[in-house]
Amino acid sequence: MSREISLINGPNLNALGSRPSEHYGRETLEQVVKRVKVASEKSGYNLRHFQSNSEGLLVDEIQRAVKDSEAIIINPGAYSHTSIAIRDALEGSRIPVIEIHISNIFRREEFRRHSYVSEVARGVVCGFGTEGYLVALDAALRMLLPKVST
Repeated sequence: MSREISLINGPNLNALGSRPSEHYGRETLEQVVKRVKVASEKSGYNLRHFQSNSEGLLVDEIQRAVKDSEAIIINPGAYSHTSIAIRDALEGSRIPVIEIHISNIFRREEFRRHSYVSEVARGVVCGFGTEGYLVALDAALRMLLPKVST
């Protein structure tokens, strides 16, 4: 297996930079991915990025990532709150899964406060804007470090 981390982004994240800046900031998805890719490569990992507005394509990519990557960082977007299919694709993964949200979903509408993905992720990063992607990467890298016995 190559040293790969998968970054998966769900619906409407391709529109970053033009979405309401009070929730999502001004950075485009391309800019975010570039920053995460540079940080990932500095740590010796290839970053594979995938974005789709389609639930089925996201499930296909998750299944590929579970086989080929060492960690998954996923921003499922609105599918966080609706997709049992995405949850099930991530459930029981042998690799770390970190869920990310740009906005703090707990300070928004009630329907956004539940995430099916959170139930199966090792951790959740939310509310730090696009910087949260780097926080999630750092967490994933720490989970991949060999455990040191003392």
